[in-house]
Amino acid sequence: MTALASPGQLRASILRWALFTVPLVMLLGFLSGMLGGDPNSNWFQSLVKPELFPAPALFGIVWPILFFLMGLALAFICAAWGARGRTAAILAFAVQFVLVLAWTPVFFTAHEIKAALIVIGVLDVLAIITVALFWRVRKLAAVLMLPYLAWILFATLLNWHFLVLNPEANTAEPAPEAVQRIEL
Repeated sequence: MTALASPGQLRASILRWALFTVPLVMLLGFLSGMLGGDPNSNWFQSLVKPELFPAPALFGIVWPILFFLMGLALAFICAAWGARGRTAAILAFAVQFVLVLAWTPVFFTAHEIKAALIVIGVLDVLAIITVALFWRVRKLAAVLMLPYLAWILFATLLNWHFLVLNPEANTAEPAPEAVQRIEL
């Protein structure tokens, strides 16, 4: 016997991990989106949008799919007991995942377009490293991460365009409507 686990045992292990990692990744992604700021805020609505900015509804469709794929990819890595580089791949995933969760509050809550660009730039590098580390452990896991990598690279381009088109909007709130006070 040359294998540590049968194909059936491996599938069962991946499934058990997926039942944990997929809901966890999706829940944390959902919470980041819900708690991280409001894309319908006056501040965001006042920004000049880049021409390549997609319909806002697309974000609500794309992110759940990406979080699902990320959770599934992580399950493949977690199930690869004894694989060389498994721990490094999991750690890289965790660090880049914290950054993807942090981007939304930095951009939408703090209104820090420049800081958000730095966060997503670092995220890009870490996501590339994560995909490379996943490739060494399980090629399918790396392939599952590619749509996410493509999307955050696109998001980086969007973030940069927002900064170029709205250089004064970094931490700036729109002027409040005029208020007249009358004292009696």
